[in-house]
This record gives sequence, C-alpha cells and structure tokens, in this order.
Amino acid sequence: MTTAAPPRGRGAATRAPGPAALLARLASPVTEYYVLLTTTLVLVGFGLVMVLSASSAASVLKGEPWYAGFARQSGFAAAGTIGCLLASRVGVAWWKRLSFVALIGAVGLQLLVFVPGIGYAQGGNRNWLKLGPITGQPSEIAKIALVLVGAMMLANKRRLLHRYRHAVFPYVVPIAAITIGLVLAGKDLGTGFVLFGIVAAVLFVGGVPARLFGVAGAAVVAVTMVMVRMSDNRMSRITNWLSPDCNTDPDGACGQAVHGLYALADGGWWGVGLGASREKRGWLPEAQNDFIFAIIGEELGLPGTLLVLALFAVLAWVCFRIVTRSDDQFVRIASAGVMAWIMVQTMINIGAVIGLLPVIGVNLPLVSAGGSSLVTTLVALGMLLSFARRLPGAAPLLADRSHPVRRSLAILPGRGLRRRR
Repeated sequence: MTTAAPPRGRGAATRAPGPAALLARLASPVTEYYVLLTTTLVLVGFGLVMVLSASSAASVLKGEPWYAGFARQSGFAAAGTIGCLLASRVGVAWWKRLSFVALIGAVGLQLLVFVPGIGYAQGGNRNWLKLGPITGQPSEIAKIALVLVGAMMLANKRRLLHRYRHAVFPYVVPIAAITIGLVLAGKDLGTGFVLFGIVAAVLFVGGVPARLFGVAGAAVVAVTMVMVRMSDNRMSRITNWLSPDCNTDPDGACGQAVHGLYALADGGWWGVGLGASREKRGWLPEAQNDFIFAIIGEELGLPGTLLVLALFAVLAWVCFRIVTRSDDQFVRIASAGVMAWIMVQTMINIGAVIGLLPVIGVNLPLVSAGGSSLVTTLVALGMLLSFARRLPGAAPLLADRSHPVRRSLAILPGRGLRRRR
C-alpha cells in the first residue's frame, strides 16, 4: 500500500525556512546589493521621521512652520537619492577617472572656506561655504575624494607598497596631509578624525606594512594635542568632559552633554512616544543634528536606539562582505574607506551623546539633519551599490530581475508564441 504525497499549493502548510535555508539565501551573489539598498533606504526614511520630530519645536521657535526642517531635509534626501541611483550605475573604470577630479574639487572648495564673503564659521569651525542660495561643507567632498584617490593609487602600486616611499608618497604625503590640513586649519577636529579613519582604513586594506601605523598613530596624537592646545574652546570641552563636577550641571558648560543624557534617561525602556520629547523644546541644542540619537532614545526608548545600532551593524557587515568578496583591489580598498568613514563618524557621534567621548560636533550619518553630509554619504553608498552589482555572479541575476513588468507580460496569451516565431 502506497501513501499519497502531501498536497502542494496554496492549501498546503508551509514551513518557515530553517537556519540552513537562511544561510543559503545569504550566500546568494546578490545579497550584498539588496541588503545594502534596503539598509540605506531604512536609515534615510527613519532619519527623516526623526528629523521631523526633533526639529519641529526649534522651527516653531524660529517663526517657521513646524515642518520646515523636515522639508529641507526631504529635499536633500531626494537629491541624495538621485545621486545614489546615478552612482550605482557608474562603472569601476569611471570611478577611477573621477578620483582626481573629486580631489581637485575638494581642495579647491576647501580653500574657498578661508575667502571672506564666501566661507564662514559656524559652531566655532570655519568649514562652511555660501555660494548664493547654496550652503555646504566642502569637507564632505574631501571624504569621498580621499577614498577614491587612495584606492586608485594603492591598487596601482600594490606590488611596491613594501617600500617605505611607495607606501607614504604621494597618497599620505602630500595628498592626505594637505587635504586634512586644510580641514584642521578650519578648526574642524571632528571631521579631521573621520578623515584620519578613512586614510587608515585605505592604507590597511591596501597592504601597507603594519610598522607604519605606529608612526602614523603617534603623528595623529601629536596633531590632536596641538589642535586642542591652540583652541580655548576645544581645550575647555576636553577639560569639562574629564571633570566629574561639570557633567552634573545642566546649566553649565557641559549643559548640552548633560541634557543629552537626560533625554536618554527620560526615555527609559520604551520611550515617551514619537514626537513627545521634552528636551527638544529648547533644552537640548542641535537636537535634530549632533544629538538626534538622544532624541531617538527619549522618544523611542531602548528599542529605538538598538534599532539604530543594528542598522549600522548591518551596514558595516555588508561593506565587509563587499571587501572580502570582490576580486578587484580598487573596489576592496574603496569599500573599506567608505565603511571606515561611516563607522568612525557613527562611533564619534554616539560616543559623544552617551558621554564616552567629548562633544566635537559630528553628525550621525544618514539620520541627522544636514544636507551636504546626507548627499555625499548617499553618493558613496551608491558607489558601493555599483560595486555590489559587479561582484562574482551578481550581474546575471540582477539583469534577470531588472524588468519585472516585461516578465509579467510574458505570461499573457500570445506573447510566448510570438517570441518562438
């Protein structure tokens, strides 16, 4: 006697995919592309919601509509999304050609920061440009420029990097030194740290001997100490951060950091509810920018902050996958540079909010308000999408999925017959 096979179709019970099936799906050649795309969209969407919430009170206090900050950020998000889509279609050869164009543009714009009437200071840092109605930070372009130039140079000199002069010249000196020096001349130490992180990641993945990193680390420490000593404002921030008394006074010099901790404490486990933050109502400066993570913790509680950390962890993981799976050295180095850029900036921002680091004015990538940061970060992630499209085995699968409408129409009567003819 034979037993009938279990029925298949809509009525059949479906089993949830087990761990083996999930691992098999993650091993797909297109995993990096879709995970990177999804994570980026979720972070940008989540950021827009939180900018709307965090900036509404400040907009009203300025006499603007309550949605003014959200409207500005939405425009930057739209521009960045277009840039991301265009960047995702640019081939590796073109990214190499654009490297020196980006570098020349970044250095030129950074020099304009020191021109009266064009460059101006904000928050103690002279790192802003105003060209007619357009304002922005040219240091954001410097990030992607250092990634591209470093990837191209080190990939071309791969067999020579064991020699000191090839490992250092000309990428570290003079290119990176001049670019970072101009940013530090504008007293933007936070962005300087991010640029140091980019250069370190590019050199590490490029294959520079490890002994050089000790010398480079000592140089970074020396530059940081000089920058701190040269600025009374920066020196006071470090001193206040180290002082246990200052960090308990909400009305003193550490007021911003203290109110950031108040926001996290008020949120507790589950938060006070989206839009219900009290600290954003004039108590916490830069609530929609440098301290948006505190507002997330206040309104959405521990789950909201863990969600942000999980999304950035996924972003780091998918960048690492692109680095390890690509067989193109330029792609590997550039992907590592973008990964360091986003992760170092994220750690500096969140570290300042929770009190592990002094407040040095670095925003949370893709989430905080800020036009030039959002647009350039989305363009950099678009570049990674273009790399993910060209990973081994990914191109045929993505090409097959690129025309869902055409595939749907293929089931209509007569279309298969005409195709066979």
